[in-house]
Amino acid sequence: MPTDDAAADGGADAGSDDPSDEDVVEAAAEAADRVVFSRLDRSAVDDLDVTVTFEDGILEVDVYLNAPDASGDPDRVADDAALAARGAVDDLFE
Repeated sequence: MPTDDAAADGGADAGSDDPSDEDVVEAAAEAADRVVFSRLDRSAVDDLDVTVTFEDGILEVDVYLNAPDASGDPDRVADDAALAARGAVDDLFE
């Protein structure tokens, strides 16, 4: 049987105002996509893979972008997309 402290801690950790894991993943992926396609034409992107996981409060974002004919720097765009994904998740928790 849990103690009162354990029950109180569990209630605090499981705040009902926190977004679901699915909402977190969706927000991050959408933010990354927006950054990529705001900077590069869709026709310049050969492949885009945005992988987002959110487990036990840990967010992992990986953006793979293959855009050899892009006018900008695809590596920089991919990095910025990952940062935007993290920022979108931060906004969800504010």
